[in-house]
Amino acid sequence: MKYTLIILLVFTTLFSSAKEGDAVVKPTLSDPKSFSIVVLPDLQSYAKFARNQPVMDLMTAWTASQIANLNIKAVFCTGDLVEQNEHMMPDGVSGDQTGVEQWISSSKAFEKLDNKVPYMISAGNHDYGYVRAENRKTKFNEYFPVERNSKWKESLVSYYTNVHGEQTLENAAFEIKTEYWGDLLIINTEFAPRDEVLSWAKRISESTRFSDHKVIFLTHSYQDGDGELILEEDYDLAEPNYGVAIWNKLIEPVANIRLLICGHYCTIGNDDDNVSMREDINKAGNSIHQMMFNAQTADREWFGNGGDGWLRILEFLPDGKTVLVKTYSPLFGFSPTTANKAWRRESYDEFKMIIK
Repeated sequence: MKYTLIILLVFTTLFSSAKEGDAVVKPTLSDPKSFSIVVLPDLQSYAKFARNQPVMDLMTAWTASQIANLNIKAVFCTGDLVEQNEHMMPDGVSGDQTGVEQWISSSKAFEKLDNKVPYMISAGNHDYGYVRAENRKTKFNEYFPVERNSKWKESLVSYYTNVHGEQTLENAAFEIKTEYWGDLLIINTEFAPRDEVLSWAKRISESTRFSDHKVIFLTHSYQDGDGELILEEDYDLAEPNYGVAIWNKLIEPVANIRLLICGHYCTIGNDDDNVSMREDINKAGNSIHQMMFNAQTADREWFGNGGDGWLRILEFLPDGKTVLVKTYSPLFGFSPTTANKAWRRESYDEFKMIIK
């Protein structure tokens, strides 16, 4: 019996090591006391083609299935839920779905998370206007009212009205309570947030109620693939703020903002062209991590499959300061025949952040 046990242990160890070495390993927490946040990148290229929409469904269905396994406290989306907010005549090249059909598909995908976990969405430029932010009109609130997800009611603590004076989740703040990290305040904003939105975000972050919270700021357009802050973009919007202005007006002066997550920037190139990470010191002397993650051209096409199903898993370790970032595709991980491709292992896709 003794020798049988030893042989079994050796076999098990070798098997586990081989699996990890081949990257055929299912997502799991490195520490059972950790919690995680899943980041969904820009989803527009899944929504714009009917053939791609099931991949978006798979991403949210997989995330829902992992809520207990990964102790998922929240799901972030960097925005661009659709390619065209209002579009009646798709050309079949840049998409075969009308704007309404795209919104319906994105809404359907997020239904898999409703009443299970709070998700925060930073609306992108394609979620406004007709094709891409010709104005600030959006169907976002029509498809994502606060009533659809009971987990929003439990965590929503503040909002700021959109440009039309409407109460929506375009600018919203959520509170997440954790055992080892204390209380988190998560703020998401509209595309190119107006001055008054940044003032609201600053005011709530510094308020007596939330001044001891660690703040995570989620916005769509902030930095490019080289980690350079975006100065300006060619959109005819009133009071738009992009990376440089957001840093100067909000991130640098607010002491308790610890992490910024964005998307938006994308090219046809290598994976590292569409992700970036930078770290800067704010006025309080704290280190601020800023992460850009997009994957819509992961298959090296603008009109391809939408992004190969890539998402990110942020594991918050129980030491209260370490975040492990990993990049995973449920699309590849779904089958044993492609599971060895389900992880992106380069240093820009798998790294550690120390948030103090």
